[in-house]
Amino acid sequence: MNTPTRTLAGQHAVVTGGGSGIGAAVAEALLRAGAHVTLMGRNAQRLDVQRENLNGLGEVACISVDVTSEESVEKAFTQAGAIDILVNNAGQAQAAPFTHTDMALWQRMLDVNLTGVFLGTRAVLPGMLERGHGRIVNVASTAGQIGYAYVAAYCAAKHGVIGLTRSLALEVATKGVTVNAVCPGYTETELLHASLEQITSKTSRTEQQARETLLRSNPQHRFVSPEQVANAVLWLCQPGSDAITGQSISVSGGEVM
Repeated sequence: MNTPTRTLAGQHAVVTGGGSGIGAAVAEALLRAGAHVTLMGRNAQRLDVQRENLNGLGEVACISVDVTSEESVEKAFTQAGAIDILVNNAGQAQAAPFTHTDMALWQRMLDVNLTGVFLGTRAVLPGMLERGHGRIVNVASTAGQIGYAYVAAYCAAKHGVIGLTRSLALEVATKGVTVNAVCPGYTETELLHASLEQITSKTSRTEQQARETLLRSNPQHRFVSPEQVANAVLWLCQPGSDAITGQSISVSGGEVM
């Protein structure tokens, strides 16, 4: 991924779920644009590995956090210091028929995918408002724009992220802070591989057949790459994106229009 200029030099970005997949790609894009980046996530070892992978691109810090815990989030963001860019990327998906969706699954999807966004945003917003500048980008999903069968809890949480994005964008529209969401379709990450494994384990389909099933929803007939999602996030953080706020941008090969 090539970023021609260091347009984010001097800015501090936090990426939750930064140890792999979309989060790791976003961190790399922001580093190449000159930001210094703090990776946050539950798995400290994975964060350290990713920091080594990014070695030489810029200043990278790692802080362990459980985005579902108010205490953990407050501690982590206090440790991180002043933040100019927040990318709420941490998330989790789990499938089940609605009639088999128990309270534990329902609450877990809301906690990780929606409450985590709320807590992280609440932690950084006062400082952004005080400085009169900030960028908040929530990594939602096409599941926040349309419905998918067997992931009602996940869809509900991601729809909530988009609602939060729109509401907060209006609140801070005159304060120098923008709030947007990017909505990836099926993306080549561990989350996708877990979905494929779930399909093959519960059906008679092979992995290739499972892939073909998921690809049918994409007009380009291909999965999205983490780097493509990262490019959209970077654009929303760049100078010149000030007029873009309250948007949910689909990165899905035309699946959602």
